[in-house]
Amino acid sequence: MSRYNIAVLVGSLRRDSHNRRLATAIARLAPGEFTFKQLEIGDLPLYNQDDDADQPAPAKRLKAEIQAASGLLFVTPEYNRSIPGVLKNAIDHASRPYGQSAFAGKPAGVLGVSVGAIGTAVAQQHLRGILAYLDMPTLGQPEAFIQAKEGLFDESGDIGPDSRKFLQGWMDRYVAWIRRHAA
Repeated sequence: MSRYNIAVLVGSLRRDSHNRRLATAIARLAPGEFTFKQLEIGDLPLYNQDDDADQPAPAKRLKAEIQAASGLLFVTPEYNRSIPGVLKNAIDHASRPYGQSAFAGKPAGVLGVSVGAIGTAVAQQHLRGILAYLDMPTLGQPEAFIQAKEGLFDESGDIGPDSRKFLQGWMDRYVAWIRRHAA
């Protein structure tokens, strides 16, 4: 049986963010041959092209973790109708210098949760444009624009019963996507 290591980029640095909780809970819906690792992005300095010849140690670590992964999962909030700067900074580090992107060809999934009624719809659309440029085959359907409501997570931090069927369906499609595209 193949093993699939999934690198997870959470677009929030807040320890108890809705998106970090979602990333942790949705990983529990995957089959046993899938492992999920949330990658550290809070220690990255601001991307500076002057550093491309000798990238900072946190950027080298991030690139190596992405390169070792079978696929990626992006779980992001929406800040000002786009992706958070910390996520864009991580993407910039791992995709540079030009021609040496850690992302090329890696299959991806995108989701996010917000207190707003449209969830993270606009941020996800912006992120999908970036991922297309980075040559990442990205799961298109089902889209998951999740609103943070009472009961999204149960007492143990798992996906609550009202959202479990939808998010299990999303995970099942993501798993099939990764199996089809992972080298």
